[in-house]
Amino acid sequence: MNRSLLAGAAIAAVLASAAAGYLAGTGTWPILRATEPHAPVSQENRKVLYWKHPDGTADYSPTAAKTADGRDFVPVYENQEKDFAGKPVPPQQAQSDRKPLYYRNPMGLPDTSPVPKKDWMGMDYIPVYEGEDESGTTVKVSLDKVQRAGVRTEEARMVALAKPVRAAGIAKPDERTLRVITLRADAFIEKLYVNEKGQHVKAGEPLFRVYSPDFLRALVEAKSSAIAGVIGAEQKLHILGIPADAIAEAKRNKEVTPSFDYPSPASGIVMEKLVVEGMMMRMGEPLYRLVDLSNIWVLASVAEQDLSAVKIGDPARVRFTALPGETFDGKVTFILHELDKETRTASVRIEVKNPDHRIKHEMYADVEIDTGADDEPRLAVPEQAVIDSGSRQVVLVARDAGRFEPRVVQLGRRGDGMIEIKDGLKAGENVVVSANFLIDAESNLKAALSSFTADPPQEPSVPAREPSP
Repeated sequence: MNRSLLAGAAIAAVLASAAAGYLAGTGTWPILRATEPHAPVSQENRKVLYWKHPDGTADYSPTAAKTADGRDFVPVYENQEKDFAGKPVPPQQAQSDRKPLYYRNPMGLPDTSPVPKKDWMGMDYIPVYEGEDESGTTVKVSLDKVQRAGVRTEEARMVALAKPVRAAGIAKPDERTLRVITLRADAFIEKLYVNEKGQHVKAGEPLFRVYSPDFLRALVEAKSSAIAGVIGAEQKLHILGIPADAIAEAKRNKEVTPSFDYPSPASGIVMEKLVVEGMMMRMGEPLYRLVDLSNIWVLASVAEQDLSAVKIGDPARVRFTALPGETFDGKVTFILHELDKETRTASVRIEVKNPDHRIKHEMYADVEIDTGADDEPRLAVPEQAVIDSGSRQVVLVARDAGRFEPRVVQLGRRGDGMIEIKDGLKAGENVVVSANFLIDAESNLKAALSSFTADPPQEPSVPAREPSP
């Protein structure tokens, strides 16, 4: 026998007792009163509600009955049933005293009802009470499942997003230190002091010994003018580019020396040597090309999509293929104003110190630029916290007691494994960063997320009415 039959028997017994009192001539229906649990009640006044199996199994009878082996069923009286005895209603039954906020679909579909109803399979909609689902979109997951699944949360916080931009680069000499050595008059190179490419020279160090009829004539005129007190002849010496030491020596000596040593105007490495000892050089022809390698430029080819994040002053780390295991610090000093039309990259200049000249120009390098390191803090969460459906981005906000709320967010820039949240989240809120897929498998979450990803209903178009004639 089932519990429905049991309940029917109990109700029938109560109604029968009440009817008997009325028919006895009292003229009123008797009032049923709950008996105190420990109050003595005479056996004659007690009413039998139903009979149950003597072994306590789920087998009941509305009338006296026997078991298969001949034993009598045990009577159950009205004061023995706790519902009739006036005992306090258990906490789980107190739910019926609360008014539901709404009723949700039993299969987790995004469908609610303000009144009780059934779905297409005949299943009752589940009531949702106050405090269980404040917004109608939270998801309840048992704490045991949360612990077993390894659900981990992190706090949304304000951080400075430093996104590393990686690019290939190549070492180049600092163009600001390039110098070309030329003469301002035709001359003969009598002797070379710097006679090989790659040689390091210092400013003031002699490069070669030169003889020039034009230089000699200007020195003689300047010496004669100085004796005669004529002003302006010495200015011609500076126009011809005659070194100051040669001018001073001509003034000291009684006779002007026809040739003199030509000093280096700057320190650097000889990149090109275009002169040979004994050679006649025409005015303006280059003799040497010098460059200072104490600073090196690294030209990095930054992809077009990363260019907007790079700005002048960003720190960078450079690793050269020829110098494995070593890292050189640098800084972005210039961004070229045009892109390579074939590779769609921009040339970004990074300056690196090279005091010992170990970095050679044309070396290949791997560049990592720290972008956004000096920006103001932004509200961000770990990248793995975002569930991206393609059209919408959602994070799971952890509430109390195993509740999670899907929240649509607007994303910003990325960096250091974090992603900026422009809208939809507040600092201090905890978001799920691991086991997202397990929570996503919950039926309630599927229903909640479907409301975010579903297309909005389109209003039916109303045909235009013909104007009345």
